[in-house]
Amino acid sequence: MHTILVVFVCLLILKLGTSILLDVLNLRYVQARAGEVPESFRGFIDLPTYKKSVEYTAAKTRFGIVTDLFDAGVLALVLLLGILPWFYELFSAWFGIGIWGQALVLFLTGLVLGIPSMPFDWWGTFKLEERFGFNKSTKKLWVVDKIKGTLIGFVIGYPLLALLIYLVSAAGALWWLWGFAVFFIFQLVMVVAYPMFIMPLFNKLEPMEAGELKTRLFALADRTGFQAQTILVMDGSKRSGHSNAFFSGFGRFRRIVLFDTLIEQMEPDELEAVLAHEIGHYKLGHIPKMMAMAAVSSLGMFAVLGWLANAAWFTRAFHFSSSAEGQIVPVLLLFMLLSGLVTFWLSPLTSRLSRKHEYEADAFARDAMGGYAPLSQALRKLHKENLSNLTPHPLYSNFHYSHPTLVEREASLRSKV
Repeated sequence: MHTILVVFVCLLILKLGTSILLDVLNLRYVQARAGEVPESFRGFIDLPTYKKSVEYTAAKTRFGIVTDLFDAGVLALVLLLGILPWFYELFSAWFGIGIWGQALVLFLTGLVLGIPSMPFDWWGTFKLEERFGFNKSTKKLWVVDKIKGTLIGFVIGYPLLALLIYLVSAAGALWWLWGFAVFFIFQLVMVVAYPMFIMPLFNKLEPMEAGELKTRLFALADRTGFQAQTILVMDGSKRSGHSNAFFSGFGRFRRIVLFDTLIEQMEPDELEAVLAHEIGHYKLGHIPKMMAMAAVSSLGMFAVLGWLANAAWFTRAFHFSSSAEGQIVPVLLLFMLLSGLVTFWLSPLTSRLSRKHEYEADAFARDAMGGYAPLSQALRKLHKENLSNLTPHPLYSNFHYSHPTLVEREASLRSKV
């Protein structure tokens, strides 16, 4: 076996083993505390609801382990048995080795490789989520969403892939720098374009109706120095019973979106606190900081791509023929499949930065609301209604969680009073 294949197998086993170990640790930790509601949570959640949250966490964890094993098996088969080169040769024979043909080869190969995981997506929606009362989607809507997503991906992604392939031949040895610039600009455009043009293709986004709640939320925006043109309400209940709120865009294109489920669950002062938290992300510069981090990460990935594009041994190690040498698409396909074996280990770093931002936004919301109680009550409702894991294993949460646990957030809010 080629040395590169041995390295790949070792990385795959190491990633899979670590992921499953964290899952098992978390599962045992949660189930060991399932007998009674921990003292910290007794003020807002009863025992039946708490046990249901434990069951939901356990079901998702077991399902995640099965999914990870399946995905790892598919990845190993595709790369070790030469299935990926077979797809590449077949599609290249159909569509040619020109720029537009190779872009189509890349898009279709990615599409085909995603098919094996679709039954798990369906099961997660119509079995797991439905079992716990969260799924509101229909099978027809699920299929329509998949078709829409594929078509949108093709309309946007196909020309972008063609441009990248063109840059490889037209921009010389530093094509990867131009590729990074193009993709980073694309990311900036999508920050604005996605909520404005793409999200409405899946969900209704309507300005909040006039009334006391809207008046209170706009008053909050004014006193925190956030010039909000509109607050949008999204029909999240069309697909799920989960609730959320998020901030998107920048400058005059910024938007705050509240799920309709969130509005139904929260009292006005709690919604104010949630909005204040989202405004905090904007006022504290978290959006540009995360974008700068993403830019550095993308630059590094494109630099690696530039190096691998000139390494004939890389494609040969995974059974690509000599005819694939000098072609960027095999390198892109392999990079797409293998990069997760490396980026997985960066999760704790990105999660830590994200949690730091959440603490800061929480503190901003507490100060804007004149106390921690409204945000604390909102967080408790979010965790209760979403059946969130209230007692995750510390190693698991530090590795995976982009948000601090409820206990950590409430302790931080109280410590700075």
